Amino acid sequence: MLRRFTTHWTNPVLLLLASGWAITPAVAQTFPSKVIRVINPNQPGGNSDVIFRLLAPKMGELLGQQLVVDYRPGAGGNIGTDMLARSAPDGYTTMIASSSFLTNPALLLTLPFDTLKDFTPLGAITDLTNALIVHPSLPVKTPKDLIALAKKREGDLFFSSSGSGAVGHLAGELLNATAKIRMVHVPYKGAGPSVLALISGQVQLSFVSVPAVVNYLETGRLRIIAQCGAKRFQSLPNLPTMQEAGVTGFVINSGFSFLGPAGMPVAVTEKLNSALVRTLNDPLIRKKLIDMGADPIGSTPEEHGLFIRREVEKWQRVAKSAGIKPE
Repeated sequence: MLRRFTTHWTNPVLLLLASGWAITPAVAQTFPSKVIRVINPNQPGGNSDVIFRLLAPKMGELLGQQLVVDYRPGAGGNIGTDMLARSAPDGYTTMIASSSFLTNPALLLTLPFDTLKDFTPLGAITDLTNALIVHPSLPVKTPKDLIALAKKREGDLFFSSSGSGAVGHLAGELLNATAKIRMVHVPYKGAGPSVLALISGQVQLSFVSVPAVVNYLETGRLRIIAQCGAKRFQSLPNLPTMQEAGVTGFVINSGFSFLGPAGMPVAVTEKLNSALVRTLNDPLIRKKLIDMGADPIGSTPEEHGLFIRREVEKWQRVAKSAGIKPE
């Protein structure tokens, strides 16, 4: 009976389905049985590195296996991301993704992967505290003040960013489109030069991560106007968001998320997501993240997938509105 069954089962799709049903329970029971690689498509020492190293020991403890970082920087994060897309979907190769994963489809004409199809969402990790920061000489105290001034001085207000296509650039263009104003973008080679240009008064404003400028805010060399998240950050409970300040629809998410290649077994996805969420809910880890200006999220894979789609589509609209042509 078994020989006859095997001989006549020639449909490869049905064979694959049958095989999948057979191995899924085993995968759920045995995963993980070896070290899990976490690709970091950014340079060592950045925020993604700091956050991963904070999370990895606890996640490894919960999973029963070590998580090891594999740095693969270059091409705006696309070298490491392409490596993930081409990896076996067994859960042993994952990635910590930054905001460039969400903005690159709006900026690059061709990518070696499909951002919406070639990955398994494993959960949003954190959102970094981004805010609208101005030079003290600018006579504004609220986003509405800034918009009113920008309408009076059309084309005469300048905002810096760490480079063309960076989140800070797209944030400024989003405000231009949302408020129907025209501020001028000035790109710099990195976050450091961008902040220095703001401190020196070469530009009047910038959208930056608060941890990068906290010392200048404390000494009065820069002034914070509003935060850019969908809700107030736990580290800045008294500062309104741009939306609360009257700029409807203005939300900037600039954090990190956990990804795997497409086609991962549901059981493996759930185990990795559970380890991430439980780690982010650890009181000590939560406090450390909040203290560094990173709000823990810990979404489900389904919520994460919806978030990715919304963000990719939003930045494509912003780039088109600003006349930014994919290269």
